[in-house]
Amino acid sequence: MEDDLPEKCVKLVLLGDSSVGKTSLASKFCHEEFGRQYYPTAGVDFFLKRTVLQGNRLVRAVVWDVGGESLDTTMFQNYLYGTQAILLIFDITNLTSFNHLMEWLNAASSFVFGKPPLVTLIANKCDMEHQRAVSLEKQMRFVNELGIHSTHSVSARTGENVTLAFQRILAELLGLRLSRVDQEEQLSVVKAEILAANHNQAYAGLQTPPSTICSLQ
Repeated sequence: MEDDLPEKCVKLVLLGDSSVGKTSLASKFCHEEFGRQYYPTAGVDFFLKRTVLQGNRLVRAVVWDVGGESLDTTMFQNYLYGTQAILLIFDITNLTSFNHLMEWLNAASSFVFGKPPLVTLIANKCDMEHQRAVSLEKQMRFVNELGIHSTHSVSARTGENVTLAFQRILAELLGLRLSRVDQEEQLSVVKAEILAANHNQAYAGLQTPPSTICSLQ
């Protein structure tokens, strides 16, 4: 029973500009939900997820979803207190959200004392690859030049790699290594909309019949 397992509490802080999908990622990981309506986070919101790693390590992840307008507020330093991991999040279709990452990282670094938290780069909206404005090369260069621990490409809308990314971060914090079986269990089925039967028709913006859904494993 999970209630009989020793529990480790971990604080994760999500940082990034407004509308990059921080709340959607937290909601997808913690509640397996995705809301299509956008409501900007005022200040900070909180999510809780209890998960088991390696079959017997119970982890309680407390996710702090920091609003995109919080960077220059007096409360910002309080949001970072005691965090074990910082997730820098940007939208691959929004170059400005990527260019602002250094501001978020510098601000966070100035308010972190004691043991430095694990810093991970999260590239959200990978289901919109056709609208990518931030190249994968630029994403990797950012990680390598700044010594960021890792980067993950995810989609809060489809759920692609979301749980796996969070599980890997939690495992790293606890000094664990996810087995291949553990990782494969977190690979979700991705649903993709077929917008048009004709490829050229889709990009011409013509009217199409109601879309169907296919599943990609």
